[in-house]
Amino acid sequence: MPSLEINYKELPVTPEEFRLKALSWADAFPQVAYYYDHNIPYPHQGFKHMLAVSGGATIVFDPTNPFDSLRDELQKQQMLCGYLGYDLKNNIEKLESKNPDGLGFPTIFFFVPEITLYFNEASITIEYSGFYIQNVLEYILAAPAAQPAKPRGITIQQRVTRTDYVAQVEKVRQHILEGDVYELNYCMEFFAEEATIDPLFLYLALSETSPTPFSGYLKFDDNYLLCASPERFLKKAGTTIVSQPIKGTIRRGITPEEDEKLRYQLRHDEKELAENMMIVDLVRNDLSRTCEVGSVNVEEMFGTYGFRQVWQMISTITGTIKPGNSISDVIIGAFPMGSMTGAPKISAMKIIDDLEATKRGLYSGAFGYITPTQDCDFNVVIRSIQYNAAQKYLNFMVGSAITYDSDPEREYEECLLKAQAMMNVLMSN
Repeated sequence: MPSLEINYKELPVTPEEFRLKALSWADAFPQVAYYYDHNIPYPHQGFKHMLAVSGGATIVFDPTNPFDSLRDELQKQQMLCGYLGYDLKNNIEKLESKNPDGLGFPTIFFFVPEITLYFNEASITIEYSGFYIQNVLEYILAAPAAQPAKPRGITIQQRVTRTDYVAQVEKVRQHILEGDVYELNYCMEFFAEEATIDPLFLYLALSETSPTPFSGYLKFDDNYLLCASPERFLKKAGTTIVSQPIKGTIRRGITPEEDEKLRYQLRHDEKELAENMMIVDLVRNDLSRTCEVGSVNVEEMFGTYGFRQVWQMISTITGTIKPGNSISDVIIGAFPMGSMTGAPKISAMKIIDDLEATKRGLYSGAFGYITPTQDCDFNVVIRSIQYNAAQKYLNFMVGSAITYDSDPEREYEECLLKAQAMMNVLMSN
């Protein structure tokens, strides 16, 4: 693709104003994907800061063999932006998804950008197809700067009551006692019907409230993802694969002393350490399917990282792809992220579908991009709002890992803590 590079100093506006103008300009397109790391230091870095748009057709995937369709697209050596829905699990294993789905998002979605903006440290690079060769920069500068805004009149309902949540956690504990699983991630939905929002403005409000290294905004037709994820599912750079599961959450402190005390408490909590170790073992096993023997290593165990609302315990696992294995092989071997299922993985996913009240859909899937050179970066879709504008249906989901030692009331409070950022931007009235 032809490209244009502009130094920030050459622009008549600040870099931040240009970013907001670019988002406003992009939102007029039918397909938009935005990736933003908020300049947060993170092992192996967060998302590359970029904005991709297209006015063309989206990719059609064979619903019975979506990964075959993805392999066909990868052979074309073009940029792909989109997501892998959680329910692709049914195409990887003999599983099903029977729960109600208010959003109706497709299981997999990708588009090929016609224009891509890369926000570099000192400049912006604009790549564009021949159709858009004229006036891209002028159109962006002429656009109004998008602004964070919270909606009014949104009534958030909770799909699972506190009493029902506790009862379901007890069922998980019984499954653990019977040896079906030894850890399971149980999630619940918060939703709004007849909801009218400005998705871009709400995304900016969420991004401002909860800046994270894997933040993103996706628009396709009437479907929107407003993502404030702190978690990486999978990154491929050359022959190196990186996965960074999160297991372990505690709130931030009000004072520096309390904050450090809480961080220390998380780092030395036996239950949280046990959960994290279980998922690290699961992810190591997943990566070992497609990596060279002996190459899968735990680069960091039990790292504690601070975000606006919470401390998180994050571990980093890396591996070297075995020659002959493709990026789609690696995805199939590791999807969905073990931190969102439990262990053993297949048994956990069966129980999840029995106990949860909502089809997960995009939630706990992966949003990201694949480059023409077959590198990729995908987050885990958590701490995110989904919206179907045609149905006026909005939701977000939260969950926590249940072990036999879990206190159901404490797990419920952890879910509310994870919901805090979304509730803050939705319940402004």
